[in-house]
Amino acid sequence: MKRLLNILGPGIITAALVFGPSKMTITSKMGADYEYSLLWIVLVALFFMGIYTAMCSRIGVVHDKSLLTLTKERFGKGIGVAIGVGIFLVATSFQAGNGIGVGIAIGEATGTPMYIWIIVFTAIAIALLFFPSFYKIMEKVMLTLVLVMLACFIATLFLADVSLGNLFSGFIPSVPESSLGLIIAFTASCFSLVGAFYQTYLIQERRKLNRGSVTVRNSARGAYTGVAILGFMSAAVMICAAAVLFPKGIHVSSAAEMGKALEPLFGKHASSLFFVGLFGAAFSSLVGNATIGGTLLGDALGVGSSLDSKKVKILISIVMVLGCVVAISFGRLPLELIVLAQSVTIFLVPFIGVSIYLIANNKSIMGDKANNLFYKIAGALGLIVICILMVSNVYDMFLK
Repeated sequence: MKRLLNILGPGIITAALVFGPSKMTITSKMGADYEYSLLWIVLVALFFMGIYTAMCSRIGVVHDKSLLTLTKERFGKGIGVAIGVGIFLVATSFQAGNGIGVGIAIGEATGTPMYIWIIVFTAIAIALLFFPSFYKIMEKVMLTLVLVMLACFIATLFLADVSLGNLFSGFIPSVPESSLGLIIAFTASCFSLVGAFYQTYLIQERRKLNRGSVTVRNSARGAYTGVAILGFMSAAVMICAAAVLFPKGIHVSSAAEMGKALEPLFGKHASSLFFVGLFGAAFSSLVGNATIGGTLLGDALGVGSSLDSKKVKILISIVMVLGCVVAISFGRLPLELIVLAQSVTIFLVPFIGVSIYLIANNKSIMGDKANNLFYKIAGALGLIVICILMVSNVYDMFLK
């Protein structure tokens, strides 16, 4: 277990925090509406996510300075502070959705009110935060949740009648009518530059625990493994929706609806199994999303980024509490917060991508661990994808 966590720990955490209720909702809808025809986008999005996560892992191995500190030194303090504060706002805006995911997963499975579980698991998350070595605990919790999710989705796949011919044809790129919005949404959520950015912090926390075991090779291996797990879970939910819901013409607008849709087809146990997977996705994101927001704000304000810092833990707790209050008050993620998060993300993500790319390319910062030709080309293509997503989001929000 210790050897596994040394290599895979940061990558597993990144996979768990990126694969939240929103990702399950998007992948469920892709499978239910378009069967297997959008499986190819999983490979595309995960390729670029792997490239940038590996870049950030390398930065975390080479430097003791945080990536936000390097960004401030390279591009100016204002850019670094804007990125840190922006990520905090985005994390806080989306935190309520993670709390609601936890509440729905447990509430639907047990027939109890959602708000009770939102409060209970927010309190548990805050309690975990103030344990002596939060990073160690987070690694083990995330690994456990990822294993639970994998078991649930694999078991659900065995129940489904998957057409292998149609499955493999889904990896041939095609854009079915009216599917472009889902393709853009999935790529934007899966190619998470915020998650990749935070990978440097996770690598540095792992180095504090066992410095000699964290090498460039191991960190890259862990990053790609984490991204592969993220891709498998996304594909598994999509395939399950394609095999079970698409033939019956059942459309879903949330992961919870997919869980309910499984019950009349496979029975209560299959539905409960899916809700366990939803809980794993929601609780891992509830902890991970808040950790990113609090840590980056702490780094932006100059109070540090270590998960052992009480000030950083307080900032992380603030994100959790605000998310809990919004989730209980509204029972959903308010439209105003979604608009705020989208607006901030549109203009924030390109800065994050460019800063990662230029720092990873810079030999004066990275030495002989700077990007080789493959990473330079793949990283540049990734920036083009990000710019396309930005233009698409600007059009949807302000011009459509």
